[in-house]
Amino acid sequence: MATPVSDLQKPNVDNIVELFQLELNTTMHGVSQTYYFHNGVGTLNDANLIFANNEYTRMPIQADGFEFNGKQLPRPNLKVSNIFGTITTILLTLPQGLEGAKVTRIRTLRRYIDDINFEGGDILLEDSSLLLQEDNNFVDLESGQNPFGTADSTATFPDEVFFIDRKSAENRAEVVFELAASFDLDGVRLPKRQVLPDDFPGVGTFF
Repeated sequence: MATPVSDLQKPNVDNIVELFQLELNTTMHGVSQTYYFHNGVGTLNDANLIFANNEYTRMPIQADGFEFNGKQLPRPNLKVSNIFGTITTILLTLPQGLEGAKVTRIRTLRRYIDDINFEGGDILLEDSSLLLQEDNNFVDLESGQNPFGTADSTATFPDEVFFIDRKSAENRAEVVFELAASFDLDGVRLPKRQVLPDDFPGVGTFF
């Protein structure tokens, strides 16, 4: 099993790939479904990215606030582009909204993504030149193999799991969500019930 953390100590650090999974559950959202997004650029133009046989849709995403300072739990912000109305479309199908949906942030290195990402096409650099390997040969994508390393779906940084606490903004350009740890949710309601601390009087009472 590869360890991306140790790879960060090498002189030439490979590109970090950031992936997001948005998981709905039947109890809170009436449907069990997982959406996959990534905020990078695929090797084949602007294609989606495949990791662990899951296809991640390319979507401009800005995520911050994951750092733990030792004093309080992090409450990250997840800002997702809404240019194509993708997130608004999802919200319109959910009467209860996305509150309580599970968000998993997965990070790996480019050298570990699936081989299928490199089937056909060329990898262009910013100056429009083709990418060269260390032996001065052009990268051969027809082989369908990752030219940067060996595909390994287990080679990830520790997953960061949070839940959507609330939607803080929504417009035509973007939707912003505030995330929280599972035990730091503030008043998230399930159908006919409310999430309360264990020591709250009447906990578990249906409304």
